[in-house]
Parts: sequence; structure tokens; C-alpha cells
Amino acid sequence: MANKNSENPAVKKYVKTGIIAAIVIAVAAVGVWAISAVRSSGGASVEEAMAVVSPDAANAADLRIAVIRMDAIQTDAAVLKDLTEQRAKYENELRDELESRQKELETEKTEIEKSQDVLSRDALQRRIVDYQNRVTELQRDLTERAQSVELSYQKALNEIQTKHLDPVIEGIIAKKNLALVIDGRFARIGENATNLDITNEVISALDKKVSKIKMETPQGF
Repeated sequence: MANKNSENPAVKKYVKTGIIAAIVIAVAAVGVWAISAVRSSGGASVEEAMAVVSPDAANAADLRIAVIRMDAIQTDAAVLKDLTEQRAKYENELRDELESRQKELETEKTEIEKSQDVLSRDALQRRIVDYQNRVTELQRDLTERAQSVELSYQKALNEIQTKHLDPVIEGIIAKKNLALVIDGRFARIGENATNLDITNEVISALDKKVSKIKMETPQGF
């Protein structure tokens, strides 16, 4: 039997390891916007470059402009609310499993600590290594499954946008004869602007076109 007062290196290594605390699941927005800046070196002067630019420009009287709030579409459109609920169901299942398996590992950790004065050094080390491997396996399994949930969600989101949302927006642009549609998240609208925000019309048309799309079952579920 090992001396209780002596410090077992294997136990010391075990204490430093710890078990998985949480798993992070990312939330994607309806749209991702990126801006790239390009710098050129040398070349023509600004005056020379302007030679290829036409003096023509749109007249204010010809411009029919509208604003769409994409964040509102994401939260209010029926198909997107349903899709969010589907993803949440899988995420909650992962969280419940994480809590359950954490409790199992905590119980095993306590048993290992109690057995350090009973097991031989080699036997204790083998048990600690086995425990650490189970922790690593749990982390890898839950991370891979969380990524699979996000992949299925993004695939369904892309289908909604390309097959349903984009055609609805294009149809509204054609019907209203719009020259420009601006993302409302980056626009400032005056109080006197009328018929400018078409978000509710987009949501209503989208709801009429589609209300549900089933996510592909993520791997591991």
C-alpha cells in the first residue's frame, strides 16, 4: 500500500488534467458581408485613369430605392424561425449529453482518487491514462457533432436563400421597379421616408412561398 503522505507523480499529473468544461457551438447569421481593400503600385495617374470613366450618372428622379433589414427577416420569417428551432433541438441534445457524460467522468475521477492508495503505481497510471483518453474522446466526439449540426444548418440556410429568399427579393425589385436595395442594418432612415422599408413585404412573400425546410440529420444523431 502506498504512503498517503507521499506525492504520487501519476496522481499529480492526473490532477492537472481536468475534464472538459464546455463545448462551444457557433451561430451563424443569415448573411455574411466582407469588404476587401486592394492596393495597386505604380500605373496611371488619377487624371489618366479618369479617361475610362463616363460622366453619366443616375438622376435622383430616376432612382427608386428600398431598404431590407436582413436581421428582421432572420428572426421573423417563418422558415428561418423553424430552422433555428431545429438547430436548437440538436444543440440542446448535445448539451444534455455533455452534462450526463461529465457526471460519469467526475464519478470515475473520484474513484481513481480513492484508489491511489490501493493500486500499484503502474495500475494507477494505466487507469489515469484510460481516464484521460475518455476525456479526449468526449471532447472530440462532441466537437465533431457540433460542427456537423452547424454544417447542416448552413446548408439549409443556403437553400433558403438561393431557392426562396433571393427570388422573392428579385421579384419585389422587378414589381416595384427598384434601382437600388440597401441592407437596412447599414442605413439610416429619416422620419419622413415613406415606402422605403420593404422588410415586412419580403417576410410576407417569403412566408407565402415557404414556411419549413428540414435540416439534414447531422452526423452522430
